[in-house]
Amino acid sequence: MSCALCSAEGATRFFAVTGGPEEAGVQICATCQTQIEGSLEPDHWRCLASSMWSQEPAVQVLAKRTLERLADLDWARDLADQLWLDDETRAWADNQVLGSGHVDSNGAPLSAGDNVVLIKDLPVKGAGFTAKRGTAVRGISLVQDNPEHIEGRVEGQRIVILTKFVKKK
Repeated sequence: MSCALCSAEGATRFFAVTGGPEEAGVQICATCQTQIEGSLEPDHWRCLASSMWSQEPAVQVLAKRTLERLADLDWARDLADQLWLDDETRAWADNQVLGSGHVDSNGAPLSAGDNVVLIKDLPVKGAGFTAKRGTAVRGISLVQDNPEHIEGRVEGQRIVILTKFVKKK
């Protein structure tokens, strides 16, 4: 099977595309999933020039959200400008930025009390330890004046965490 985003042949896995129809998702490779859940390697995502034209709405939504994360690159802005989505698909793609403004690395909305998982090792300044990838943070609080920050308890310490480094459980 091939990846719906980069067309790589080989093993794929189901990746849920949130904010739309129940159980909507796409089959993607491990490379695409790892990058979507963490940091994007811009050159890998040039593949969106083809996949954004997929007839599958979930692929279109994921392409739009990924291009938005790469908006500081000229080529990604150009592709985003070319992308046409019907009204329903555009609403789905934009659905993740509504609400409190706090969203995880996949664009899923975060609420106070949610549980999240760290998607990369994070050195905790002033506490002398590193919060490891895969660590569960239960019952988060939202930092009201900054939608990129949440608070949670890791190893007994209350810390501020950037939302781009967490995935909603």
